[in-house]
Amino acid sequence: MLQMKQVSKRFTMHNQAGAQLQVLDQVNLSVQAGECLVLDGPSGMGKSTLLKLIYANYRASSGQIEVRQANGTILELTQAEPRELVRMRRDTVGYVSQFLRVIPRVSALDVVAEPLLEDATGLPAEMAAAREQARHWLTRLRIPERLWSLPPATFSGGEQQRINIARNMIKPRPLLLLDEPTASLDAANSQTVIELIGEALSRGAALVGIFHDAQVGQAVATRRVDVTQFRSPA
Repeated sequence: MLQMKQVSKRFTMHNQAGAQLQVLDQVNLSVQAGECLVLDGPSGMGKSTLLKLIYANYRASSGQIEVRQANGTILELTQAEPRELVRMRRDTVGYVSQFLRVIPRVSALDVVAEPLLEDATGLPAEMAAAREQARHWLTRLRIPERLWSLPPATFSGGEQQRINIARNMIKPRPLLLLDEPTASLDAANSQTVIELIGEALSRGAALVGIFHDAQVGQAVATRRVDVTQFRSPA
């Protein structure tokens, strides 16, 4: 599902006379369908940067990143056009980030349902089906029904993160990126996330994740990689 070949990422510090900050150097890894690769290493070692490279929020400074898309073709992210990246995010790669970014004043129910409607024709039946699935996810992630009609910006941090998880996992995609999805969750909701990850693996998805909770990481990992090996000696 994913292959990274000699990928490096450096940032130019324009407010420091153009100094170069090397974050990742010569990353070589692959992830197969049905596998959960957990990224290990101390804070500041480039774990989140690696996920953002796969999602193409960041462009690699060098190397190749190949993603097998939902239609079976291979997309090389460092050469991809913007429209190709939009399609990849819509159909192939889901990304549960540490922060929920949504349109203001849109209800939690519609925020969660929205990914199911990206290719819809606007028929009322499609909207009804998407909202029914969204209700299921909100219930499973213990979002009280009294909040479903409210915008998530008014929610607590833990509630927002559960909306984030529901929104990005409701549409099955072949590759799922998880950046500390349980960081603000209690034990019961963390266990639900573990179960959701297990279900995604069972249907053949490939996952790459960062987990602050060692027990959650241990529960879901099929393989682990220490990102400190991708730090430049300099």
